Amino acid sequence: MGENEKKQLEQQLWNIANTLRGKMDADEFRDYILGFIFYKYLSEKMQDHADYILEEDGMRYVDIDENSEEGQEYLEAIKEDSIEQLGYFLKPSELFSAVAKRGNGDENNFILEDLTQILNSIEQSTMGQESEDDFEHLFEDLDLTSTKLGRSEEAKNRLISKVLSHLDKIDFQLKNHDRDVLGDAYEYLIGQFASGAGKKAGEFYTPQEVSKILAKIVTHNKTKLKSVYDPTCGSGSLLLRVAKEVESVSNFYGQELNRTTYNLARMNMIMHDVHYREFDIKQEDTLEHPQHVGKHFEAIVANPPFSAHWSANPLHLSDDRFSQYGKLAPKTKADFAFVQHMIHHLDDNGTMAVVMPHGVLFRGAAEGHIRRYLIEERNYLDAVIGLPANIFYGTSIPTCILVFKKCREESDCVLFIDASAHFEKVKNQNHLRDEDIEKIVTTYKERKAEDKYSYKATLEEIAENDYNLNIPRYVDTFEEEETVDLAEVSRALKELEAEMKETDKTIAGFCDELGIERPF
Repeated sequence: MGENEKKQLEQQLWNIANTLRGKMDADEFRDYILGFIFYKYLSEKMQDHADYILEEDGMRYVDIDENSEEGQEYLEAIKEDSIEQLGYFLKPSELFSAVAKRGNGDENNFILEDLTQILNSIEQSTMGQESEDDFEHLFEDLDLTSTKLGRSEEAKNRLISKVLSHLDKIDFQLKNHDRDVLGDAYEYLIGQFASGAGKKAGEFYTPQEVSKILAKIVTHNKTKLKSVYDPTCGSGSLLLRVAKEVESVSNFYGQELNRTTYNLARMNMIMHDVHYREFDIKQEDTLEHPQHVGKHFEAIVANPPFSAHWSANPLHLSDDRFSQYGKLAPKTKADFAFVQHMIHHLDDNGTMAVVMPHGVLFRGAAEGHIRRYLIEERNYLDAVIGLPANIFYGTSIPTCILVFKKCREESDCVLFIDASAHFEKVKNQNHLRDEDIEKIVTTYKERKAEDKYSYKATLEEIAENDYNLNIPRYVDTFEEEETVDLAEVSRALKELEAEMKETDKTIAGFCDELGIERPF
């Protein structure tokens, strides 16, 4: 599928999404439309898989008679194989296209109860199976009884049937193009919802241009990854972005606090054709209840909530993630707690890139102590990259990327990059252009110093600055203003004054000719 067809698919899906837009808030109709697209994807995947199994018998899945004894035998065999290969099962009558046709038929077209039952049935088909954790409560945000869909049951049914009908006309062509096309369209929709969701967007989405930088940094010099981890994974877009930069990723790991966003992340993984055995996304508070204890990861990326509150419970000082530092991040600023958590899970040969507010670079007290320990005692900090302000949804503050490695190639210095002035303003949001991203990534990979853009600071310099990492201390972006020639300014003013007198005379002449009062 070419770029034009891909954009056409994205636009088609967005137009269908807007069918629901007038009825509810952006984050609410997001859950419905993404849920329905996901259900259609599972259906097409199921149908393609079953048709492949039935090919030798010259049959199609939709032609099976579910009520006959022979049909039941076929379904049992297909179910067993589908749960093993796909992780779930749908009967022919439960497929998206069948429900969409029923909802838009002339008779017996009430589908809400059937649809609710089918979505539950998908989850139930995984119970007791290896895929259970990946499908459990996956459709819980698709509340088909909500009054926001309509005041009466008939109105709700009419709206949902209309949305399903529009979606049914789009052929996802899962067999005919690469696996990322539909997944990317899904990502596009998530991004569109994020751009209209204000502050809430930061909870589930990292702008693609920032994701690209993080992904390119943690995959530098690698063609395959054993594992990638995001402790605040949102919709999973950052994890999936990393996969685009290498030939393969064996396993994806993530943790997310928000229940709805956690469901979205699992759907996003499956929509990108990541097998259920290859991802492990958990729902819990990462700092208080980490779910991947004892694991270490080759690549770690994250965009944690900026300056979030956490317990800072003294009991954490006996936790292996924090104990060696001697101090905990402040209760009202958990930024360094996330950094410590991620470093604990980083493999010796791994790279970690995390987005942080600028305050982590210079704030003192416990944060200053942790910062010093990471540089002086461990020498893990590899680079500090300053980004432009106003590139994240829901906040205009300037941010930075911190890059950490446990085994650094160039261990006697830290690279500082100031990319804060390199962006394009689009409406009221700033965007990093392709050339801005390329410049950041190339500068990082080549570790080159460039006047007014990047600088390699020795560990001694950083120590002399008392481990303050404020970027202007290292990258001088000061532009000397042009010298003003006062004599030239005085001459220009005299010329202007003479021109104004001549103009006054001309105006006075016009006024006299017209017989009107002069304005001066």
